[in-house]
Amino acid sequence: MAAYEKRRAAPAPAPAPAAGSGPAEPGRAAAGELGSEAEFLLRAGVTAMVREALLKVLEARPEEPVSFLADYFERLVPGSPGAAGEAAAELPGPPQRLARALWYVRLAHHSHRTAFDSNAGAAYEVLGAGGRRRKAGVDGRLYSELLRRICQHGGAPAEAAAALLGRVRCRDHEAVPFDVFRYGVLTCFVLLEFAAKADALFGVLDGGSGTADGRVCQAVLRALEDALGIGHVALPGRYLEAGSRLGPDGLALAMDRALQERKLGSSMSREEFLKKATALFVAKVKPVE
Repeated sequence: MAAYEKRRAAPAPAPAPAAGSGPAEPGRAAAGELGSEAEFLLRAGVTAMVREALLKVLEARPEEPVSFLADYFERLVPGSPGAAGEAAAELPGPPQRLARALWYVRLAHHSHRTAFDSNAGAAYEVLGAGGRRRKAGVDGRLYSELLRRICQHGGAPAEAAAALLGRVRCRDHEAVPFDVFRYGVLTCFVLLEFAAKADALFGVLDGGSGTADGRVCQAVLRALEDALGIGHVALPGRYLEAGSRLGPDGLALAMDRALQERKLGSSMSREEFLKKATALFVAKVKPVE
């Protein structure tokens, strides 16, 4: 009897239900539904579009990825303002090229060196694109105008921005190599960050009143000058490291010594403090030769 049971054939699988005979199995229906959704995304080109967008984010490393993606997808929609801007950027006119170059250099923070260098290279290529009446390459006029727009959009103090541009600009007719282009762009962004840090420092000194004790401000400025060091530094980002040498103990001692002076000190406004602080920065910037 046992041998007979072993020799007995295995039962045949149940036939698939005929069309209209009843609902399909849940697992099989779900698999078919997922397959149809994936096929739809592939046919519509959405899969490739999203993959390309993610690669762009990884390449540019923007400070605001969501805004970057929104702008990226807007440029893909025909007739949208973003698409119109993209089409305009492809025109040979300097204003369009400058706007596109500014968009590139503002994507990633300069501390993300690989992404910043990549975006600076893209901006350099956009500005250097040749046209019917001009040779390819970035000239001093476009380079200086881009630096001016960086400072303007970043809200840099006007006097400090003008002084900085005087040290890193090139003559209008000169061809600007990429290393000079990158140095100028980076220096402008470092100025913006330096000014923001100085503004935050003054916010500590004034206590929200809008003015601070002039003796304390002068002591802080002297400590800042000492932290910046003597001479020019080839890497602008090194100036931001001066804050690490302005430790709380050093600042506290400088402020305490200033307050112990018996001289009557005048007040200093935020604008005056920022003007003096950014002037210290600009004085340390190595001029473009």
